[in-house]
Amino acid sequence: MSLDVHATPARVGVLIPVYNHAGAIGQTFARLQALGLPIILVDDGSDAECAALLDELARAEQTTLVRLPHNRGKGAAVRAGLAHAQTLGLTHALQVDADGQHEAADLPPFVAGLDASDEILRIGYPRFDDSVPKHRFYSRYLTHVLVWLATLSLALRDTMCGVKLYPVAAVNRLVARHPCGDRMQFDSELPVRWYWQGGRVENLPVRVSYPLDGVSHFALWRDNLLLAGMHARLLLGMLIRLPVLLRRRLGELS
Repeated sequence: MSLDVHATPARVGVLIPVYNHAGAIGQTFARLQALGLPIILVDDGSDAECAALLDELARAEQTTLVRLPHNRGKGAAVRAGLAHAQTLGLTHALQVDADGQHEAADLPPFVAGLDASDEILRIGYPRFDDSVPKHRFYSRYLTHVLVWLATLSLALRDTMCGVKLYPVAAVNRLVARHPCGDRMQFDSELPVRWYWQGGRVENLPVRVSYPLDGVSHFALWRDNLLLAGMHARLLLGMLIRLPVLLRRRLGELS
């Protein structure tokens, strides 16, 4: 096999959306610093305590802070971080949740072997420990099934995982056309739309324990309604794309 002597190494950074995780972000940040990559912190309208801590963390080398004036949601925070990543000249951004639930030792494969031109979405799929509440573990499968229906494929193993490696420019072009929601619906809608446009996907394992600070920002009624609307749109989109998706599915099986 010949090597591509013209390949350009990827410039990868870590993207951490943060909203009121003062009890966990310090330890999460320290673990991610060990990767030796630039870090973008996105303050999604946190309270004074968390905002002050983020100001302190932003003084570290290779660290920048993007601050949203008020809380807009995870999707909006990730989009803001990706836009900033492009201004820094980063080719890929590894999004990791702020709450410390993901094992940092499992993250290097997400950034390994990347060329600057690689337009590939790497998505974590969780390896839970005993701390996961059983109702949350099993309720995730409703989203999995709806995503598999929307893509007519099992290519997206777990879109809800908070570890994703984004090709920055390609994803920014996608969200310019389809913002994919401001809140938690972004986690699933973006991978589905990425798959619809023929994007490459890899699923990589990551060990998950439940958050260091026990804080969850999932709003039961609001977020469930947003997720229901998202899945309805995606299923309608699947019907519109049915011939193309069926051809792709047959190609995956052959």
